[in-house]
Amino acid sequence: MVWCPDGDQLDQEIFDAMAEFLGQLLQRGEKLAEQFGVPMFCLKALHRLGDSVTMKELGEQMHCDRSFVTMIADTLEERGLARREPHPTDRRLKNLVLTADGRQLKRRLEGALVAQMPWSHALDRNERADLLELIRKMTNAAATPTAAAVAAPTAAAVATPTAPSRGKRAGEVSDTENAASPAVI
Repeated sequence: MVWCPDGDQLDQEIFDAMAEFLGQLLQRGEKLAEQFGVPMFCLKALHRLGDSVTMKELGEQMHCDRSFVTMIADTLEERGLARREPHPTDRRLKNLVLTADGRQLKRRLEGALVAQMPWSHALDRNERADLLELIRKMTNAAATPTAAAVAAPTAAAVATPTAPSRGKRAGEVSDTENAASPAVI
């Protein structure tokens, strides 16, 4: 692990452990998607869908662009899990609504997800509360740029070539409207 040779070893170990943990969660999600016969990108959409959500709101919640939300809606409709309905007060908007089959699948999927999450069986209630507090603290910190995060890169970082990534995961909305692939769960 060479990304922080001059940095804090503990930070490197946290980074590596988080990468491993997130990779395992994604693998579990992929297996569940396969078991339940829905594409992986639909898992997050099913989780986010309640009684009725505008497609615009769903895109904002999932951090993806409109064209991807349309693909999600098409996929869920083809499987009989959701339907589009006109918005009750704004005819320009469409709501995505789970069908009875969609609500049933959502309950089954979420039950399976919770049962398979490692914190459900590895941590006691107090530890889970502490974990949640730490995750929220890190999420809030990540949303607020710090002086260290926006500082000029070190000479070592500049000298190390990397593939261009545009700084976003596939499907995430950036300041432009170019994203076209799913964000993960």
